[in-house]
Amino acid sequence: MEPGTLVYDPEACKVGEYQDRTGPYVMLRPVGGGREWQADPARIREASREERLRAGVRAANDRSREGLSADPNRPPVPVPGCATCEELGVRRDRARAAFDGSAVTDANVLLRQHQGQEHGGESAGRRIFRYVPYSIVQDASALPEYEARCVSGEDADCGAGSGPCSAPAEVEEWQRRHTQETRHLRYRRSFADYAVLERQG
Repeated sequence: MEPGTLVYDPEACKVGEYQDRTGPYVMLRPVGGGREWQADPARIREASREERLRAGVRAANDRSREGLSADPNRPPVPVPGCATCEELGVRRDRARAAFDGSAVTDANVLLRQHQGQEHGGESAGRRIFRYVPYSIVQDASALPEYEARCVSGEDADCGAGSGPCSAPAEVEEWQRRHTQETRHLRYRRSFADYAVLERQG
């Protein structure tokens, strides 16, 4: 596993940056910096996209509340979702893993400069980022579609199709008629619907 990889530790119930192995354990560091902790390598797993996003938002909020962006003695924290910030953060993590203090300092300087130019410097640290969960639900205003296609045949599929139907019973009725006419028994059925994202809370 590469240093800087974000992993989820179920024992600590949080996401951390993989640092290195120490004996039978691995060392993880909180996203955005902080005290490292030991974890069981057999239990950690790569963090999901949602877990990485939540950890990044939490780190940005912590930095904002504590005013860390204005403290030149503290390393800057990459802004979630910014490709340049993430690239510089990875460069810094690799330098840390190689114990290259000069390269770590260079990455911090570049990251601060970038954030000052693109994210408003100290003012960006005063913003609160919020993770907004959504649910995916079927769109009740659009009817789903059901369809079947005959895939019977020795050399090639029959290819006959029911066309889009508004109910499964219509498709089944077409299959029965087609089987009576052709003695074909194998069909590929498909279902299509429309979905919308609804904000929770």
